[in-house]
Amino acid sequence: MGAQELRALPYLFEFWALPHQLPPQGDWRTWVILGGRGAGKTRAGAEWVRAMVEGARPQDPGRARRVALVAETIDQAREVMVFGDSGIMACSPPDRRPVWIATRRMLQWPNGAVAQIFSAHEPEALRGPQFDAAWVDELAKWKKAQDVWDMLQFGLRLGEHPRAVVTTTPRNQGTLRDLLEREGTVVTHAPTQANRANLAEGFLEEVQRRYAGTRLGRQELDGMVLADTEGALWPAVRLAGCVVDDVPALDRIVVAVDPPVSGHKGSDDCGIVVAGVVMRGAPQEWKAFVLEDATVSAASPLDWARAAIGAMERHGAERLVAEVNQGGALVESVIRQVDPLVPLRAVHATRGKVARAEPVAALYEQGRVFHVRGLAALEAQMGQMALRGYEGRGSPDRVDALVWALQDLLIDPVASWRRPRLRVLGS
Repeated sequence: MGAQELRALPYLFEFWALPHQLPPQGDWRTWVILGGRGAGKTRAGAEWVRAMVEGARPQDPGRARRVALVAETIDQAREVMVFGDSGIMACSPPDRRPVWIATRRMLQWPNGAVAQIFSAHEPEALRGPQFDAAWVDELAKWKKAQDVWDMLQFGLRLGEHPRAVVTTTPRNQGTLRDLLEREGTVVTHAPTQANRANLAEGFLEEVQRRYAGTRLGRQELDGMVLADTEGALWPAVRLAGCVVDDVPALDRIVVAVDPPVSGHKGSDDCGIVVAGVVMRGAPQEWKAFVLEDATVSAASPLDWARAAIGAMERHGAERLVAEVNQGGALVESVIRQVDPLVPLRAVHATRGKVARAEPVAALYEQGRVFHVRGLAALEAQMGQMALRGYEGRGSPDRVDALVWALQDLLIDPVASWRRPRLRVLGS
């Protein structure tokens, strides 16, 4: 390559871009880039604006002449979208770099194209201006997201095919959910891991150590939209608040099992959950810690029995709690084949799943149950358990096992403690 080509290479984004940073093909109106923290969303947005406004040569017109840049605040639009390390100014080659006109909150390119910045706190500011392109940053955290988005759509009316790009870390927010379901929306997605080459060496290791396997990690690192089911017994914010890094010395540990009806490839999972309790004060003051989700899929009866016994051995559990509605004596027989002497409590479900789960959900409201990190699959299933029933796929086997474990550790001891005691009167 010649000297001129080498000087141009850093600005040829198609050469450097990751797959999720390149615009999808097709006739779309809105491109949503969902990504974890540091996944390269801002760079993708800035480069898309460049691709829209720049022509073949610095003075040639591009496909867009008027662009809206919308962030949560004016300061964030300026400091991240315009002047940030991955913003428009940093990405632009010297001969195509726009000029910042501070008094008008505007960028102006050598070919005459302009971009105005707007705050998501002022939706009315978008009433009147018109655009042929827009870049929207962190839509999922805007308090007035729907009002701002509506005003922006009325303004996207110039050119042959006005388009918008949304770069955001996902949250369970109505405007984002609705946008993802629209026919004219296309989505690219990437976790933080995808951009590791451009991140500080210790950053990824530290955040994965702290948040991998948690609901917060799935949202902020994996870039997943975690939806709360309407009427959820365990809202996401509650689950996020019960995660702990350290577990105290436990007085008692149990392993709970929700066996599947059958054991073949198409059968339900066998829910296996390990939990322990700190027994301080009266039973209604005890606190429980969920230690492991050892659930197994498509397992034969002997396989899930071995998995349950193995979980007991790993954690030094005192008891195995197993639901026997589906298998009756067969469940105990299978477990005894693996360990004839295992302390086993067989439990029967006499109420529906929601009725059994509600008292356990109340324990979380009271701040009496905590989770170690790494229980994302269990927590995802918990988030889909609502008052009207389970709204996920299949059966909530992990939740059922959790309910049995916490029933044994926290609920039954209270019932026993409160049960009236007979006094024998002497003569």
